[in-house]
Amino acid sequence: MELNELVATTDAVAGTAARREKVAALAALLRGLAADDVPVAVGLLLARPRQGRLGVGWRGLDALEVAHAETPTLTLADVDEAFTRLADAEGAGSATTRRDTLRALAARATPGEWQLLRRVILGELRTGALEGVLLDAVAAAADRPAAVVRRAAMLSGDLGRTAALALSPDPESLDAVGLEVGTPVLPMLASTSASTADALATLGGTASVEVKLDGARIQVHRRGDDVAVYTRSLADITARVAEIVEVVRSLPAENVILDGETLALDESGAPRPFQDTMARFGSDDAADVALRPWFFDVLHLDGRDLIDEPLTHRRAVLDRLAPGARVPGILTADAAEAEEFARRALADGHEGVMVKAADSAYAAGRRGKAWLKVKPVLTFDLVVLGVEWGSGRREGLLSNLHLGARDVGGEFGEPGGFVMVGKTFKGLTDDLLAWQTAHFPQIETHRTRHAVHVRPETVVEIAVDGVQRSSRYTGGVALRFARVRGYRPDKSAAEADTISALRALLR
Repeated sequence: MELNELVATTDAVAGTAARREKVAALAALLRGLAADDVPVAVGLLLARPRQGRLGVGWRGLDALEVAHAETPTLTLADVDEAFTRLADAEGAGSATTRRDTLRALAARATPGEWQLLRRVILGELRTGALEGVLLDAVAAAADRPAAVVRRAAMLSGDLGRTAALALSPDPESLDAVGLEVGTPVLPMLASTSASTADALATLGGTASVEVKLDGARIQVHRRGDDVAVYTRSLADITARVAEIVEVVRSLPAENVILDGETLALDESGAPRPFQDTMARFGSDDAADVALRPWFFDVLHLDGRDLIDEPLTHRRAVLDRLAPGARVPGILTADAAEAEEFARRALADGHEGVMVKAADSAYAAGRRGKAWLKVKPVLTFDLVVLGVEWGSGRREGLLSNLHLGARDVGGEFGEPGGFVMVGKTFKGLTDDLLAWQTAHFPQIETHRTRHAVHVRPETVVEIAVDGVQRSSRYTGGVALRFARVRGYRPDKSAAEADTISALRALLR
């Protein structure tokens, strides 16, 4: 299939808010794919190429000065081949290989195709084709029950492979996918709730109220002495987390799959910042950071799959298997007791609590209502430094905000200036999009290909889950899960929050 057909589909999907229309457009695309193109297309639609990390960042893309093609000729196979060369480039000469590969790919792509490929490479594709929509599209294209497709994707941990099986001539191949020790599964996800009382009311009965650690999600598989540790995105980090491997090998089990979190600890055993945990995941240079695993679920134990068992049974199994490594929690239907537990968790420095239905099965890959997270929301007043043009349904509108914090002492630039700390397009209503599209060109300083840069005078209230260390921004800090709460015309830029306030959260 030609890449421009996929581009047209992503434009159609991004251009509609109707889930049914999104599913229909994606299903039509999937039906027209050759078997080899299915996992490639799914990777592009989710901005997660099947090759994984490509070793290319925004600086490398911004440095490209290439005239794009006028006529579309690229196929999905061409893109897949180029991505493979990028991912495989290692050692001496790898930078040149990546640069030449990118230049050749960009030169063959039309402007529209390159815009899509750029966003895929950076993991910023926003078409509305998230897993849930795409899973439904796979089911529609293959004429298979959505529940069967969803379960196969959960157990294989690979939506591209699931789509290929669903669309294959063998109708039994999808049903044959099962839980397998050593094959990571998609993690179960949680929705949010405003309070523990609201969460209990939503679940309507007894729930497990558990500490929400400020750590990183891990999934651990053990078969005999062989242990594998995976991240939330199912990346294999076993070689970098020897202490977790050691803990799991000490458990009284031969075959087990565990879900949990890991925390970085200082010399006294106190938790270190989330960023220190992530440093161990991403680099061998962070070997001085000690990690401790905590588990909150068990999916398989010694030949028995547990994902369809109620949470209360899985908790009991986990208590017997790893009593010293289970995330602290209580079973309760009492709102006052749950609230008191949540207060203690916050006082101990944790993020908040998880509230989980006592009878819930492990429904991986879904952000349903069986698991609810409750944690305080941090808000900051930041200054808009620039705005990127939107795409799809937001074509022609200024959308993605560049956010800056005030640098009072000039630690990272001019005293009283602003330091960029992140971007967000989340939380913007149609009214806000229309307003900022009219407003920001009036205070424009200059433009680049993708953004309008503006005078730093517009204050916007941003909600975040926290911050993390970042080498991408001058201030060394980036926002986590930023979303717009609203503009603050009552505040001047001089009243915006400071980079020091954000950096203090790192400690």
